[in-house]
Amino acid sequence: MGHDRTARATALGGVDAGDTTDTVSDRRWAGDVRSAAFCALGLFLLVTLVDLANGTLEVVRAGLWAGLSALLYVILHPVRVTAGPGWLAVRGLLRSRHVCTGLLTAVRHEAGVASRLVLSDSLGNRVELDPKVLAENPLLLHRLDAGARDARERGLLRTGAEVLGALSARLDAEAARGVFEASDLR
Repeated sequence: MGHDRTARATALGGVDAGDTTDTVSDRRWAGDVRSAAFCALGLFLLVTLVDLANGTLEVVRAGLWAGLSALLYVILHPVRVTAGPGWLAVRGLLRSRHVCTGLLTAVRHEAGVASRLVLSDSLGNRVELDPKVLAENPLLLHRLDAGARDARERGLLRTGAEVLGALSARLDAEAARGVFEASDLR
């Protein structure tokens, strides 16, 4: 079933999500994984040391603390966002999802406690990602924007083109402001 979708996407101008040519990834992902592991390990060491100092450390309690630390790691583990010509993929610990950016039909920005960007394509694929990932990785945003332009030209992208346009404009303004501040041209 997945192979049929990939073949159909390639025939319609999309690119196979497994293609690694010119792939770009979230530059901060490895650091975020290390931070998640450090936090989980720090929690385990802290509660184990407290138990050890109180003389209440037992095998069962150590197992409980290890399980709690593992749960913290699972919660903190960041998704990995990668993109290539015509596709964008979001991979977590348990699942991987991708969309063909040249076949996008909808882009929604869901505001709230955790802001999310939801992308849907004409093949029924859907991904959610944090817009900060795109803000921190202009190459990812460029890949998404190029695919969205293709989808718009084909008449597929019906809702959300303005969401990507606003995000790109905000990032361009921030970059220009940074250049002016760096060169003392405020």
